[in-house]
Amino acid sequence: MRILEIKQLVKEFGGLVAVHNLSMSLDTGEIHAVIGPNGAGKTTLFNLITGALSPNQGKIIFNGEDITNLSSYKISRKGLARSFQVTNIFQGLKVMENIRVACQALEKGLKMFSDVGYLKRTEERTENILKDIKLWEKRDQYAGNLSHGDQRRVEIGLALASGPKLLLLDEPTAGMTPAETKETILLINGLREKVTILLIEHDMDVVMGLSDIITVMQQGEKIAEGPPDQIRSNQKVIEAYFGAV
Repeated sequence: MRILEIKQLVKEFGGLVAVHNLSMSLDTGEIHAVIGPNGAGKTTLFNLITGALSPNQGKIIFNGEDITNLSSYKISRKGLARSFQVTNIFQGLKVMENIRVACQALEKGLKMFSDVGYLKRTEERTENILKDIKLWEKRDQYAGNLSHGDQRRVEIGLALASGPKLLLLDEPTAGMTPAETKETILLINGLREKVTILLIEHDMDVVMGLSDIITVMQQGEKIAEGPPDQIRSNQKVIEAYFGAV
C-alpha cells in the first residue's frame, strides 16, 4: 500500500530552484533513503513534505490525502513526524521525562485533571518507546549527560511519541562513532515493522545497509531511483554523487 506520493514538486527561492519537478513514492513498511551532494535539495524536500515550506507547484499525497498546503501541526496530527540534523531534546530532563512530556503534549484532549486510565496509557506508551529506542535502562539519566548517539535516540523517541505512520529522519547517524552508527542502524531497522521511514543520510554504508529504495538528487532534480545494488552501479550516481564526495 502506498503511503506517500510526491507529484512534480517544485520549490523556488528567488531565482534558485531548490526542488525541480520531483516525483517519488513510498510504500508502507519501506525504508527509503534520499541521497545527493550538499545543496541537492534533500532538506528542502523534507521541509516541503512536513509543511515547513510550501511548494510553488506540485502535490504531496499522504495516506491518500492531499496535504500540500497544510500546516506542520496538522500534518503531524495526521501521522507524519521527523527528526532534524541538529539534536533537539530537553537536555535538563531525564530520558523518561523527555518521552513522557512528548506523549502528554501530543495526547488529544489533555486536561489538567486526567483520569487514571489516561495516566496509565501515557506511562505504557512512554515505556514502550524507551524500549523501542533501547534506552529503558538509561531512563533515569539526564538527557544532557548522554552520549551523542544516545541523544539522537532520544530525539527519535520524541518523534515516535506522536505514533506516526511515516517517520522522516534527517541524517540520523551524523557525528556518531562507528559503534554508535552500528547501534543506530539496528534501531532503525527494528522500527520498520511499526513505521515507514524516509531518511536523508550521507554515510553510504548506512544507506546501502538499510534502504529498500534509494532516490538520488542533484541540483534539485531526481537523477536516479531504485534498490541499493542498482544505485551502486548507476553511472550518473557515480559521477554526480560519489565523485562529489
